[in-house]
Amino acid sequence: MSITAALAEVGPRLRRVRRQRGVTLAELSEVTGISKSTLSRLESGQRKPSLELLLPISAAHQVPLDELVGAPQVGDPRVRLEPRRNGDRTVVPLTRQPGGLQAFKMIIPVSTAEPDLRTHEGYEWLYVLSGQLRLVLATHDVVLTQGEAAEFDTRLPHWFGAAGEHPVEILSLFGKQGERIHVRARSKR
Repeated sequence: MSITAALAEVGPRLRRVRRQRGVTLAELSEVTGISKSTLSRLESGQRKPSLELLLPISAAHQVPLDELVGAPQVGDPRVRLEPRRNGDRTVVPLTRQPGGLQAFKMIIPVSTAEPDLRTHEGYEWLYVLSGQLRLVLATHDVVLTQGEAAEFDTRLPHWFGAAGEHPVEILSLFGKQGERIHVRARSKR
């Protein structure tokens, strides 16, 4: 493939990646600092891609630059997850793009601290992988065990942490815009 042909493929690829992730040009502009008009011209092929433009877009989508420019895939296909500390919690982001639903794996150690209820915009879905999770949601105080899930509007005062004598490991799906999780599978009765 010639360099000209490869560059012509970058714009449509950028648009496809952005749309697959449910990100608007405005959201991407805010994250990258690149104007909406420049992003639009890149996607339509009216502007040639440069490293100066592609690197912030690559970082915003958390996509390797090779994927944006269409370099042939070689090597290890695994995604390298980077755990982060958030207070005493270990948080592993499972989603690689900004905006829309975000997925996290969390490991929460046992703590004797009193629940500190918080509120914020969004909607959260929690699934317990192992251990026990204490969820305080407004006037409800429940303990979820392995295999149980809960979902709630985060504008309600809430807190969750480990219950019992061992850390709890959970999956969290969070939508800042209040997206709800839609489960399409039906259980057998």
